[in-house]
Amino acid sequence: MQFDRLKRREFITLIGGAAVWPLAARAQEPGRVYRISTLHQAPHDAPQHLAFFAEMHRLGFIEGQNLVVDRRGYGLRVEQFSEFARDQVKAQVDVIVCGGEAAARAAQQATATIPLIILVDDALRAGLVRSLAKPEGNVTGVSILASELDGKRQEILVEAVPGLRHMAALVDPGSTTVPQAQALQDAARARGIKLSIYELTKREDIAPAIVAAKASGAAALNVLASALFFNNRQIVLPGGMKTSVPGVTIGSDRYCVSVGTPPRHRCVSKPISAGYNS
Repeated sequence: MQFDRLKRREFITLIGGAAVWPLAARAQEPGRVYRISTLHQAPHDAPQHLAFFAEMHRLGFIEGQNLVVDRRGYGLRVEQFSEFARDQVKAQVDVIVCGGEAAARAAQQATATIPLIILVDDALRAGLVRSLAKPEGNVTGVSILASELDGKRQEILVEAVPGLRHMAALVDPGSTTVPQAQALQDAARARGIKLSIYELTKREDIAPAIVAAKASGAAALNVLASALFFNNRQIVLPGGMKTSVPGVTIGSDRYCVSVGTPPRHRCVSKPISAGYNS
């Protein structure tokens, strides 16, 4: 297993390379058209997806020539993943690219033979692979290990908000384990701070949860690592700004912090990831 400190371009290259591994393993056949399916909550024109296919193009897989992409797999709701994954298995696509643990799990349950390219927080902790170094089976991809810094983001908020006594955390139970959430509770309690946890599984619950956190008296908001929150950060960040609650969340290649009254938005680089390969 290798852990590399990566800049944005290098990170995108790593993901792009991961997607090509299963295709490159089979020597390109003249006239062969490769079919990629996706399972993702974000739309197909999200910046990370545009960068992904730019890298695919550079590596010789060109949409409209030797590559067909089923764009129906973008912008899905979590509850749609399983059915769509089964449909793509029936269609016998060459690769399924999965964003987040819920998507990866749905695809893994649907097929044990079609290569799966997954981008998740921690594939090993989620039980999607037996090892990051040797995942075995039909899974490869990238673990960004963002949840390892959930506690650090909480510490940043405590330091950024003088006299903090009550804070809140948005938690996706599909990405954050009970022990992880408990560790945050224990850390907050040790500093005399009440931590209110809001468990969310749907996009439409994000904004109301932020409003509820503000109404409960929380003076800071920690948005934990999750595909749900990452893909809906356009809701998370404005929600925190409207309620004037200082917060910290994770972006595509950076941490975003809002502090002050009203909060001012600032992002800083986030350079961690772990790639794994079969």
